[in-house]
Amino acid sequence: MKHLKMPLDIKDLAALKAGEDVLLSGTIYAFRDAAHKRLLEEAKMPFDLKGQIIYYMGPTPTRPGRPVGSCGPTTSARMDKYTPKIIEKTGIIGIIGKGARDASASAAMKGRVVYFLAYSGLGALIAKCVCKSEIICYPDLGAEAVYKLDVAELPLIVAQDLEGQSIYGGVK
Repeated sequence: MKHLKMPLDIKDLAALKAGEDVLLSGTIYAFRDAAHKRLLEEAKMPFDLKGQIIYYMGPTPTRPGRPVGSCGPTTSARMDKYTPKIIEKTGIIGIIGKGARDASASAAMKGRVVYFLAYSGLGALIAKCVCKSEIICYPDLGAEAVYKLDVAELPLIVAQDLEGQSIYGGVK
């Protein structure tokens, strides 16, 4: 099990291999389809994502005394149509989600972005890894707003490494 602490750079992710378990700590950003679409429509990014990791997630309502509600991963395939452009526009180095990616998303990630899987069906347990949560952009989108999350030892699996090797089948 590897421990990763944000901030990271692409060199920090180069040693990761598809199938490895990691624990991620630090600041990440969470958003889904609607925020992807809106961010790509912006002439200028409203916040800096260079060198960051995004999590495809929209939380349930927050319970009293907790920073976030259940926050399991959203199906990554829903973001495939946005992935190449988001990578190009933002300079992200990691994506967290669930499920296989299409050929265009996998190709766009190769050499630039590590794709991590969050454990599906464990949103309530994943929420326990979130120490702080705040909406930083598009509050009108509700659960699809952009969230800045501070996480501690978020358990993940490397689904696609920088070489393009994927747990879903060979080199992409």
